[in-house]
Amino acid sequence: MGKKEDNIKKAKNLMNKLDQIRNIGIAAHIDHGKTTLSDNLLAGCGMMSEELAGKQLVLDYDEQEQARGITINAASASMVHEFEGKEYLVNLLDTPGHVDFGGDVTRAMRAVDGAIVLVCAVEGAMPQTETVVRQALREKVKPILFINKVDRLINELRVTPEEMQQRFIKIIAKFNELINKVVPEDFKGKWNVKVEDGSVAFGSAYYNWAISAPYMQKSGLSFKDIYNYCNENNQKELAKKSPIHQVLLDMVVDHLPSPKVAQKYRIPHIWRGDEASKLGKSMAEVKESGPLALMITKIIMDPHAGEVAVGRMYSGKIERGQECYVIGMPRMNRVQQVNLMVGGDRIPVEYVSAGNIVAATGIRDAMAGSTVTDDPDAEPFERIVHVSEPVVTVAVEAKNMKDLPKLIEVLRIVSKADPSIQVDINQETGENLMSGMGELHLEITEYRIKNEHGVDIVCSEPIVVYRESVSKSSPYKFEGKSPNKHNRFYIEVEPLPDNIAKALYNNEVPENAKKYKNEVVKILQELGMPKDVAKGVFGIHGQNIMTDVTKGIQHLFETRELIKEAFDEVMKSGPTANEPCQGLLIKLVDAKLHEDAIHRGPAQVIPASRNAIYGAMTIADPILLEPMQKVFISTPQELMGDASRELNQRRAEVRDMTTEGDSVNIDAKAPVAEMFGFASAIRSATGGRVLWNTENMGFEPLPRQLQTQIVKQIRERKGLKPEPYPPEYYMD
Repeated sequence: MGKKEDNIKKAKNLMNKLDQIRNIGIAAHIDHGKTTLSDNLLAGCGMMSEELAGKQLVLDYDEQEQARGITINAASASMVHEFEGKEYLVNLLDTPGHVDFGGDVTRAMRAVDGAIVLVCAVEGAMPQTETVVRQALREKVKPILFINKVDRLINELRVTPEEMQQRFIKIIAKFNELINKVVPEDFKGKWNVKVEDGSVAFGSAYYNWAISAPYMQKSGLSFKDIYNYCNENNQKELAKKSPIHQVLLDMVVDHLPSPKVAQKYRIPHIWRGDEASKLGKSMAEVKESGPLALMITKIIMDPHAGEVAVGRMYSGKIERGQECYVIGMPRMNRVQQVNLMVGGDRIPVEYVSAGNIVAATGIRDAMAGSTVTDDPDAEPFERIVHVSEPVVTVAVEAKNMKDLPKLIEVLRIVSKADPSIQVDINQETGENLMSGMGELHLEITEYRIKNEHGVDIVCSEPIVVYRESVSKSSPYKFEGKSPNKHNRFYIEVEPLPDNIAKALYNNEVPENAKKYKNEVVKILQELGMPKDVAKGVFGIHGQNIMTDVTKGIQHLFETRELIKEAFDEVMKSGPTANEPCQGLLIKLVDAKLHEDAIHRGPAQVIPASRNAIYGAMTIADPILLEPMQKVFISTPQELMGDASRELNQRRAEVRDMTTEGDSVNIDAKAPVAEMFGFASAIRSATGGRVLWNTENMGFEPLPRQLQTQIVKQIRERKGLKPEPYPPEYYMD
């Protein structure tokens, strides 16, 4: 294993040479060949045996991933590559392509500066490719293109060299069109990929070869030679002449930015702090001597070392025994071990400096998305905005009562390692609810709890999470009285305009309305909210806003914090079905308060304002919103009828249908509630000859005719009276 040790030594030496570092991700649609590619890159650099590459799947070290043949954990690996006489350290983060793991993709993108986007030559760019490119550009990550599975074009589809070139031109044009739609202003037209300059490569990850324009010149291979090698089934020979790791890593070093270049334009985008401060300058200049700033993107559970936090160092250096803070947590954490990641191995080093990827143990408070610094008051990195939110829930119970304490601990660890899993432990009902992005996401998590953590559990049938909202403004102000009848609050509720709800969802409005008062007022007014309404905003919870539009009421200011508590409580569980609320603008229009502070404490104010909000919602025509999914199906023409029938039974709405050759692409949307079991149903309906995938697309109003029945089902499941309370119930 001389070569591997040698590489580890080189990696340690290159860590401080910023111009010679590249932090990259590989992003693609599911099954387009990412993991095979990552393996072959590692093998080429001598990090694992070449025979096993593509079969061993080093980065899929979880048996669950190997059984399903998909990548779930985004792990990282470093390798050393020589380009034009210089050595470079390439840190690779592998990302999952399945939509249920979109959270991992977003987090991995936060830590890299460039990405190889993989597109299958046979299938072309898919919806998921589009989502991934959008996520990359949103984080100002520069993409380059690799067209994979070229061998299949020649051997299975028997295309001629001319047809093959036409196909490539189409894929490249579509890719550039995609980039231009979402690329940040300052890079318009600069990030397009071209065959001529070598920012596009073609090849086969499975057979270990690739080619790009610069490499053709270097090796003297022509397009025709490559075609012939494939045609004569001599790809082994081709892999020797034009090995994939050489071609792709050349492309990475040549076209993707070093941390020194990238952090200058990425930091202002992912961090809201003062750019002129010591920390701001140090991150822009990637200073090893500056204050510590580390962004954690993933927590890996290791049976021996415990929790390993993997993340990107943006400033300073992290070393063994160092004390640091996780922003938002009270106590200091002491770093126990600092490692570089090489494939599945962690190599202990003395320290890791700015611009690199680190794996550290001992940072106990960290979870994916945390900011680690040496100053507890530093401004954290921007909250990571996920493209989708948890919409499917299962109730989790321990099979044996004795495992109960352990189960609660395990659920905590699981939600820490994967923030896209939300865990809700209800002390009163004894229910433990686990919500995820979809059926598969929850199945995998359930498997992990049983096998990795050894707790035998029983899960309920999956349930969909709804949201509560209102469809019109409340006709009059609703009065809520306190138990002692001395305080009264008058509330009106109306639907929040869509553009404001969207801005809240995209994290464009700071959540802490008190701390960022001026900024909140300014943004809301720009979005069209009347000045007096925007000025009164004192509570933001998810996509709901609470505002005070009263005039000159004595003592109101001191009770506002209590009203906000009531508001938060109602937003977590609304009056119709105890589900979270969304898209509400709640106005406090008047109040009558007792002179004496003793008579307007929490026990009086909270119930009074809570009843007023509940009551105002019940008279504003309450509605339920259900989560929707985009569904993309590609099916042979003769099976189109079967596929559409499957969709029609599920309240789906077909938005678009296009024909490509002898297959039909259906683009539809359907409620998540109707999509359970869709996978096996569509397979049996079409004899397995259909490609499909889904993507979450937010919430839409539930059809009126279903509302009463679904509300009743939810309430009975939660052990409540079948009918929601009428407005009178909240009056006394």
